[in-house]
Amino acid sequence: MTIPLVFLRHGQSVWNQQRRFTGWADVRLSPAGRTESETAGRLLKRANYRFDVCFTSVLQRARQTLDIVLDSLGQSRLPVHTSWRLNERHYGALEGLSRVDAAEQYSPRQVTLWQQHFDICPPPLDPGDRRFPGHDPRYRRLAAADLPRTESLKDVRARVLPYWQDTILPCLKAGQRVLVVAHGNSLRALMTYLDSVPEATIPKIKRPLTGEPLVYEFGPSGQPLSRFYLRRSPKLHRWVRSAFGSTPSPTPD
Repeated sequence: MTIPLVFLRHGQSVWNQQRRFTGWADVRLSPAGRTESETAGRLLKRANYRFDVCFTSVLQRARQTLDIVLDSLGQSRLPVHTSWRLNERHYGALEGLSRVDAAEQYSPRQVTLWQQHFDICPPPLDPGDRRFPGHDPRYRRLAAADLPRTESLKDVRARVLPYWQDTILPCLKAGQRVLVVAHGNSLRALMTYLDSVPEATIPKIKRPLTGEPLVYEFGPSGQPLSRFYLRRSPKLHRWVRSAFGSTPSPTPD
């Protein structure tokens, strides 16, 4: 008997739609993102998935996605655990900038390097910058060392893995069916760990698409045995694109 772990990247946000670096900025889902979330819920329901516990970040685009999915499954009262450790990568001085503005300010090559390299960070925020998480009351209990001014994917992985080991994995070992709704880079960090991806190859690993569930099947001792996506139909993909002028989000999260 296998135990399911489902990763779901939140639906498209309004800043995804505007092709802006979002990171820890707390923005809502776009109309297309709500549609993607509803579709993800239907895909899971059609495949007869049920869950015992859910995990998500503290950011509203992830929680909105989770709420829509749970409503689709008729499981709105399921236990939900939130953690800043599942937040998106903090993009430092890039947060809030469009890709065009960032490229004009720093050069396209430099922005691409920051996005794709495993251990290179964008420029850090000054602690006095309003975008610094230390100004958000939700993070007031975090130690100063845990408040990012910028992050690389390596930093995100170091942030996420303790939560995986201490909180999520024990649920799987106890036989609980787990749903994690988070962000492109926090999920990619977990994927590279579960799939034992060599560090040199990590930048080539793509983030999950918005609104498409990624299923891992675990054995009773907590080891992943297989993984696969629950894909939406090409027809629906085209409809979302025509109705909202969007595609499953390839833009900064």
